[in-house]
Amino acid sequence: MKILAISAALTAVLATGVAADTVVPSDVVYEDGAVAMSLSGKAGDAAAGEKIMNKGAGNCIACHQITSLDYLAFQGEIGPALDGAGDRWSEAELRGIVANAKVMFEGTMMPSFYRTEGFYRLGDAYTGKAHPGNPEPLLTAQQVEDVVAYLTTLTE
Repeated sequence: MKILAISAALTAVLATGVAADTVVPSDVVYEDGAVAMSLSGKAGDAAAGEKIMNKGAGNCIACHQITSLDYLAFQGEIGPALDGAGDRWSEAELRGIVANAKVMFEGTMMPSFYRTEGFYRLGDAYTGKAHPGNPEPLLTAQQVEDVVAYLTTLTE
């Protein structure tokens, strides 16, 4: 009986893709907008973070410019340029900004990439209907860590 219970619990964890060390979005602790601890329990991969930023799941260059990604046309001008981001903000501050910029910058139009609660009238794409079930964060905990790892490389 115990083996079945352990097996079921392990299956549930594997099915959700959430590791034991992963902080779920509702449990993220912000201190002045910064998040001190890794959300995934693992270090980020800067190369993977670059891919997420340049038209990947994050699509950060839709709003921001990054000189080192000049091979990508049509970078955004809505948000600040991210050159030197690794010098301007600490790793914890960058993690907080990527996870939920609205905590640090009230009124920002930057999406909350690691948030699943507190939305107002969350829609289901372009259907005109309400979102079914519970929303998933835009980025996984590891993707947030990867983007943060990349941003820390953007120094002047």
